[in-house]
Formats: sequence, C-alpha cells, structure tokens
Amino acid sequence: MKTCQLFVRCLKDMISWILLYLALSGIIFLYAYFTGANFGKILYPFLLCTLIFFCFLLVKFLKVKEKHESLSALKDLSADIGENLPPARTLPEEDYQAILRNLENRTTKELNAETEKYNDMIDYYTMWVHQIKSPIAGMSLLLQNQDSKESRELSVELRNIEQYVQMVLAFTRLGSASSDYVFRKQPLDPIIRESVRKYACQFIEKKIALEYEGTDAEPVTDEKWLAVVIEQILSNALKYTKEGGKIRIEVRKPVTLVISDSGIGISPADLPRVTEKSYTGRNGRLDKNASGIGLYLCKTILDRLGHKMSIESEVGKGTSVNLDLSASLYRD
Repeated sequence: MKTCQLFVRCLKDMISWILLYLALSGIIFLYAYFTGANFGKILYPFLLCTLIFFCFLLVKFLKVKEKHESLSALKDLSADIGENLPPARTLPEEDYQAILRNLENRTTKELNAETEKYNDMIDYYTMWVHQIKSPIAGMSLLLQNQDSKESRELSVELRNIEQYVQMVLAFTRLGSASSDYVFRKQPLDPIIRESVRKYACQFIEKKIALEYEGTDAEPVTDEKWLAVVIEQILSNALKYTKEGGKIRIEVRKPVTLVISDSGIGISPADLPRVTEKSYTGRNGRLDKNASGIGLYLCKTILDRLGHKMSIESEVGKGTSVNLDLSASLYRD
C-alpha cells in the first residue's frame, strides 16, 4: 500500500480522535462566544493544542506504518508467523496475537497429522505395488508358454493391469518433493523400443501397424519417468485406434518425439482440457473405463522434467502427441 493511501486509511481509522478534537474545540469557542471572552486570549493555547494534536496524529501514523510494513513482510512466511509478529502495544493486540498463535499451533498439529496419514498411504501403496508385481510376473511367465487366442487376450489384460499398477505408483510418487529424478543424456531409441515391446500383444491382437525407424537422439531427461509418459501415450493410442489402424513414432529436430495414431481423434471442445485431472471428455463417455488420469499424469511428469507437450487431433482422423524434449530442468 502506498504512503498516501496508508495515510488516508489511518485518518479513517482515527476519525473518532479527530471528531473528539473538533468537538472539544467547538465547545471552547462556543463558551468564549457566549461568555464574551476575548478570542485572542484563547487563540494561542488553541493553536498550541492543535499543533500537539497533529504531532500526535503523525506519531500515530508512523507507528501504524511501521507495524503495517512488519505485518506485510509476514505474508510470505510459510511457518512460525507467531514468532515474527511485531511487539503488541495494547491489550487487544496481545489478545489477537494469542489467538493467532493458538490457530497456528492447531494448524501445525493438523498439518503434521495429515502429512503422517499421507506418508502412511504412500508407504502402503508402494508396498502393495511391489508385492503385486510378483503375481503379475508369474502369470506373465505362465502365459508365455501358451499360444492360443485366450492366452493372447489374457496377456493383453495382464498388461493393462501392469500399466494400472505402474500408474498408481507414479501417481503417488508425484506428490513427493523428493521424487527420484536422475537427469542425464539418455539415448531415446532404447526407451521407445522397450515401451513398444511392452505393448506387442496389443499391436498383434488389434492388427495395428507400427511405423518407427529409430533415432540417435539423446535428450537430457530422466529415463524412468519419460518411459512412463511414452507408455501412457502408446496405451491411449492403442485404446482409441480401431483394428487395422496405424501408429507412427518419429523424432523431429531438435528433439521432439511425435506419437501419432489413426484413431477416433479428440473433439475441438475437449482438446484444451484433456490434460486436466479426471477430465474424460467425449472419448471417456464412449469408454466407461476411462479415468481421465493418464494425460494429466503425463503433463505433470513432463512439467517436472522441464519438457513440453502439445496435442493435435482431428475427429475421425487421429491424434498426434508432440513431446518437446529439447529443454529440461537439469542444470550443470
């Protein structure tokens, strides 16, 4: 708040003092008028009182200005506000500060309790994800020894389960400030090929053609988290591409990974919101299993990595997801 605005505000707050001074001054002049007293004799003490009163207002304003600046500096503090409050000069100020400290203590206790609950939940889901991987791997090995339509269909569904489990783990870890990001130059080709290999059964089952010629690009990124993003985008492409369709993967200069499909596409109304949490849009209404989490998860991970994502789509013709990997949050 500017000084002049603060001064006007202080005058409004001290209006009772000003009105009291004006009232007392009026009483003195009325008394002098009705009693026939000499105005010259009361003028000097009146001017002296006026000067003292204005000095009082000025001192009051300077104290208010100092306290306002001290309190304004506390707006950016995230904790220990009570310990940084300016000294209380009046009994009401002491009461207000005591109330604020009590509220701060209660808030801190509740925040600590919620943090503990959240950490317990993260620990539980992390343990659950690691435990569930064992039976998934066991079932996958059993299905590898069989070659039938039913076994291929089960392999596809098992891969879906594995993806959902991985999504749970990634989603819970996003809330942690200490997520295990490891930034370094990563060959992009092995990440893409491993992601495609995981969805081999879906490509075969739906007879979807894959176009990918390889790349020698080496962006600075985190291999594990980028793989989560690529797998999620491939999963969406496979889900919304009809049998006999096509998925194309290419890397454009400088380092932009483009994953295109010939699927059902995204309507113009839904396109700006597809990365919002839990937003499913028209495709989600067609697919009752859609959660609206996948692209939100991708966008969040890419923001953490310092990469950018853009989506181009046309209904009935397909969708292209562009991952600009030329920048990252890595610093030497």
